Amino acid sequence: MSTNYSDDIKRYQPNVNDKAVAGIVKHLGIALKSNDASLVSCSSKDELARVRDSWLKKKLALTEDDASLDKAIAAVCATMKADQKKNRVTFYYLLAEKYGKLAALGG
Repeated sequence: MSTNYSDDIKRYQPNVNDKAVAGIVKHLGIALKSNDASLVSCSSKDELARVRDSWLKKKLALTEDDASLDKAIAAVCATMKADQKKNRVTFYYLLAEKYGKLAALGG
């Protein structure tokens, strides 16, 4: 399955930083090979906690409290609400953009 992540992101953000997209894809690596792992489930509390802890805290080095980070995740869930399958690269990109971290990902 070949996915054009930039095209997916452009549905939400017209100006895509392709270097940041490449950084996210590199970070996720082999996880993107699994259809299940390549998607984010906004209905799974465990999944959203993993996004908060692994992506926002660990990778992006954010220090906000969990409630603030959870609110940002919920906002991206709301933004992508129309998508039954929420692409993980797009989800992570929108979070990184919200926190001004795209340049840190290679952009």
